[in-house]
Amino acid sequence: MPAGVHMAKKEHAIKVAIAYDFDGTLCPGNMQEHSFIPRLDVSKKAFWERVDAAARRHRADLILMYMKHMLDEARRKEIPVRRADIQAHGSRIPLFAGVGDWFDRIDAYGRRQGLAVRHYIISSGLREMIEGTPIANRFAQIFASAFVYDENGVACWPAVAVNYTTKTQFLFRINKGVLDINEHAKVNEYTPPERRDVPFTNIIFIGDGDTDIPCFRLVKQMGGHSIAVYQPRKKGARERAERLMQEGRVHCVLPADYREGKRLDGVVKRILDKIAAHHRLQWAVGD
Repeated sequence: MPAGVHMAKKEHAIKVAIAYDFDGTLCPGNMQEHSFIPRLDVSKKAFWERVDAAARRHRADLILMYMKHMLDEARRKEIPVRRADIQAHGSRIPLFAGVGDWFDRIDAYGRRQGLAVRHYIISSGLREMIEGTPIANRFAQIFASAFVYDENGVACWPAVAVNYTTKTQFLFRINKGVLDINEHAKVNEYTPPERRDVPFTNIIFIGDGDTDIPCFRLVKQMGGHSIAVYQPRKKGARERAERLMQEGRVHCVLPADYREGKRLDGVVKRILDKIAAHHRLQWAVGD
């Protein structure tokens, strides 16, 4: 490799973003099902059926309805829903195999390729629950639904509701480096491709289902990499994920197994290799 290229690689690490859905992607099922819904003493099936019925009855957004239903049921059962309470529920969320040390491994691999890898969450789940997980500090930003808290610190109203279409705005925020969700002007103003913080070609999106389809398609169409994962040994999970592949929405379908040496680990590392090689070629030809 020419000396000048080697120096450029050392001095200017290339930014790469890996964005993840959370439910079904980093943890099995929906995050509310592991601790919060059992605390309400109701089955997860009954909970979601009531949410769906309310959304249909009021012609309302499903995310807003599940957030309202959480607060209504907790109030009725006299269960506290302060930020710390919700975070405590998050601490009980089980993660897929290998997630715990995934970030260190991928970051280290990226550094060896001259890449600065940053991780992001884009989820319809609750930011507060994700903040309670042991991996919360591994994310440069957690874009997720969240509550407003009253003067007593009790959740009382949705602050942010992230549904399947609004998820895509956060990919543009990552692309442009506008991570403050209250900053609307900068994320919408035109920014030449060469001045964007992370080009879409350097973005990997990992999700698991229908709510991720707009993100899958956007990243794929813009030259990035979309990966659908599925819960191993869960009936029908692989078939649902493979349908996304058949419809051309993702590049590949893999088990949600983040352990070293597993297929997901290998594919993401090969994508990082590809991104690094592309930039080395650009440097070599003086582009």
